Amino acid sequence: MSKVSVIVPVYNNEAYVEKCLRSVMQQTYKNLEIIVINDGSTDKSGEIIWQLSVEDSSIILLNQ
Repeated sequence: MSKVSVIVPVYNNEAYVEKCLRSVMQQTYKNLEIIVINDGSTDKSGEIIWQLSVEDSSIILLNQ
């Protein structure tokens, strides 16, 4: 089974990022990785993503 990568760019999007990521996390396809690129957010987006990455090991957080 092939691995599917979902790439989610984030910049100052704390109002929507959790809903977006939870939607992807709930997919039924099991061989899934979620790559989230936090592009220097100054709001709480990075913290929300980090908390979700602790909850789900398929989330890979990249801060730049």
